[in-house]
Amino acid sequence: MRVFDHVGIPADEQHPEEMYVPATKVWVTDPAQHPYRVEYLRFEPDSPVTNEVRYLPHIAFRVENLDQEIAGERVVLGPFQATPDLRVVFIVKDGAVFEFMESAQPGHWFRKS
Repeated sequence: MRVFDHVGIPADEQHPEEMYVPATKVWVTDPAQHPYRVEYLRFEPDSPVTNEVRYLPHIAFRVENLDQEIAGERVVLGPFQATPDLRVVFIVKDGAVFEFMESAQPGHWFRKS
């Protein structure tokens, strides 16, 4: 089952309370703190992310089994550990970017470092 989590939007400006994701060299905001569930992503210049994830918005869903969700899909980033308890993957389907998130712990995934 997929549960909506957020909409991610690439951004150039720094936002308060960002969390750094070392695996992708990106700073992200907490979508739970935004009234419309928006997560802003600010990529380091040397981020290894060079595909659609870096330039297009994405829609993110929490899932129970990441591997089942991506079977047969066009994976463009991941899977990787965004945090110690959160594994994510990005796919492109029908011209749109989707993020699937599998959490090892209950509760919200955002952890400010």
